[in-house]
Amino acid sequence: MDISCATPTTLDSPEHVAIAEELGYKRAWFYDTPQQSPDVWMMLALTAQRTERIGLGPGVLVPSLRHPMVNAAATAALEAMAPGRVAVAFGTGFSSRRAMGDGPLKWAFMEAYIKAFKGLLRGEVVEWDGSRLRMLHPEGHAPPRPVEVPVIIGALGPKGGAIAKQQGDGLIAVAGVPDFAKEFSWVTYLCFGTVLDDGEDLQSERVRDAAGPATMITYHGTYEYGGSVADFPGGEEWLAAIEQTPTHERHLAVHHQHQVGLNSADRAAWNAGAHAMIESFSFSGTRTKIRDKVAQLADRGVTEIAYQPAGPDIRRELSTFLEAASAA
Repeated sequence: MDISCATPTTLDSPEHVAIAEELGYKRAWFYDTPQQSPDVWMMLALTAQRTERIGLGPGVLVPSLRHPMVNAAATAALEAMAPGRVAVAFGTGFSSRRAMGDGPLKWAFMEAYIKAFKGLLRGEVVEWDGSRLRMLHPEGHAPPRPVEVPVIIGALGPKGGAIAKQQGDGLIAVAGVPDFAKEFSWVTYLCFGTVLDDGEDLQSERVRDAAGPATMITYHGTYEYGGSVADFPGGEEWLAAIEQTPTHERHLAVHHQHQVGLNSADRAAWNAGAHAMIESFSFSGTRTKIRDKVAQLADRGVTEIAYQPAGPDIRRELSTFLEAASAA
């Protein structure tokens, strides 16, 4: 299994990915979350200048955020800066859309967009939004077409899985591995958490900062998809805090600090018992448990694990996870 990393795309991402390259990580995936991050392509370009070997790519691009020509041109530019190191992942959008008050994209739109994006990189004339377009970049503006980069698609259900088979070179998954994963030769699993020292206090500041954001994703996702957060430890405290925000702006409160820190509702839940769920709700555990979790993913068909660290000591998180995962 390839061991890669992911970053929520911060101004420090180029430095963090340079550390990951130094440690031996295979690839670095950058989130496309403009509501809380600097531009994903800008940070990828800066990282390409800081690194020499590690693979780079957005994971995942959400098509509604940009015209397909914009993503095709950016992909071509990154491939020119980091030849042979680029891969692109697409998804229907969770935080990138929910945090802006929208639902996930329809798969019909996803399919049409990915077809147009790939056609542009091949140098073809494609139709989009009633117009015919083609990459016109002369020499010195982009690599010559075709620009060959792998495209992987985030899907958990059968409809998305079918499109991933038709249009993608692989599959990317989060929060679960679909049954059809073994039908793909490239399956990336995105995970979040921390490696615990034996006997480490789950309520410690280090654990909270490193694993708290990963744990609270379950609360965010459950709420957004209409599940019962009240059933979780600290869930009633979380809801009480969230529901102080008017309904039409509540998505802003839910996604504040999403995947990078704890918002006020998250902290209320954490202090009321959510900390006890870190091994169930995130990819956290002792080195032995992380090793076992990685082995279980391999049995499900996962070929690449992409680990997103959090907290103030990113080197510690990357180093300990790589050590534990490599043992699998």
